[in-house]
Amino acid sequence: MDQPPAIELRGLVRRFGERTVLREVSVSVPAGATLAVLGRNGAGKSTLLRILATLLRPHAGSVAVLGEALPRRAFAVRGRLGLLGHDPLLYRDLSGRENLGYHARLHGVGVARVDEVLEAVGMRERAEEPVRLLSRGMVQRLAVCRAVLHRPSLLLLDEPLANLDPAAGGLVAPLIGRASGATRVLTSHDPRAALAEADLVLGLEGGRAAFLAEPSRVDAEAVARLYA
Repeated sequence: MDQPPAIELRGLVRRFGERTVLREVSVSVPAGATLAVLGRNGAGKSTLLRILATLLRPHAGSVAVLGEALPRRAFAVRGRLGLLGHDPLLYRDLSGRENLGYHARLHGVGVARVDEVLEAVGMRERAEEPVRLLSRGMVQRLAVCRAVLHRPSLLLLDEPLANLDPAAGGLVAPLIGRASGATRVLTSHDPRAALAEADLVLGLEGGRAAFLAEPSRVDAEAVARLYA
C-alpha cells in the first residue's frame, strides 16, 4: 500500500481581516521529501508554515499533515512536528539545559537526548547560562535543539540559518538537513541554497502559487521575478 503524502494542501485560503494572505494554494509533499517555499516578505511563507504547525486555521480549502486532517486532528499531529521559526520558543530566564529539559519532559524524551543535541551544536559548555545572556547565534542553536529534540517526522524551518555563521550552520546541518530523515518544509531568502536542499519548490507571489516544480524544472527567471 502506498504511503500517503506527508502534506496535502488543496485550495488553501487564509485571510487576516480583509487581506487574503494565501490564495488557493495546492501542493502534495511525499514523506521524506523537502519542500522549499520561496517568495518576498509578505508572500505568505511564514503563514503557510504556521498553518502546517497547527498554529493558524485555514479559512477555506483542506489541509492534511502526516495523514491527519487539520484543524480537526491537530492534537494528533503536534507531537510529531518540529518548528523552527523567528521566535526561538525558549524561556529567556531559564538556561538552555532547563529549556530543553522542559521540552524533553513534554515529549517523554530522556536526558541523554538533551546532552546529545547540545553536544551536536557545540552548546554543552554554555548550556547552564540563562538564554537572555547568550548571543543570537547561540539562541538559534538552542532553538534547533528544541525543534529536533523529539525526532519529529516533519520539520518546519522558517529561515533556519538566521543569525548563524557558516561554522554554526555546519553544526546544525546534520540535525535539520536531509540526514535528519524528516519531511521538511523550509523557507529561505537565499533561493540558490533553498533549491539545493529541495525536492520540490513552491514559489509564492501575493499569496498565490506562481510555480510548483522540481528544482531542475524551476526557471531562474521565474525565481528572479518573485523577488523583483
